[in-house]
Amino acid sequence: MSSTELNEKSITELKNEIRRRERQLTTLHRKREKLVAQLSEIDEQITELGGTASGASPIGGGRKRYRNDSNLADALVDLLKNQTLSVTAASIEVQKAGYKTTSPNFRTIVNQTLLRDKRFKRVGRGLYTSGKATSVKSGSKKKTAKRNTRRSK
Repeated sequence: MSSTELNEKSITELKNEIRRRERQLTTLHRKREKLVAQLSEIDEQITELGGTASGASPIGGGRKRYRNDSNLADALVDLLKNQTLSVTAASIEVQKAGYKTTSPNFRTIVNQTLLRDKRFKRVGRGLYTSGKATSVKSGSKKKTAKRNTRRSK
């Protein structure tokens, strides 16, 4: 309605128009809630079948992130307890153990986690542990220390 049309209407007519629009809004909100519930059920079914909902969701969405029981670092600590694995093997095994991700570069994320978290110990080139596994390179620090003292002389 334009302002000239509003000027021509009586107060009673304006009140009736407001009530009509409020009823229409209420109806549309109910309809939207039903559709959102249906869409959520469909997304759940897709996820149960191992798929992902394609396209952006019209309801504040985007792609759905998985909710894991623990964060990646904790899952890796449990996995690497008393064993040594490469970064690639660790990324594969942590997923087999139930950690879910949609990342296309998950191996890189695992590598960064292993490098940054103090709970992990590097025991060789690309090999990590979180328990009491023995080092793959025995005595490598001693050799490096000897080399450094020889160079400084």
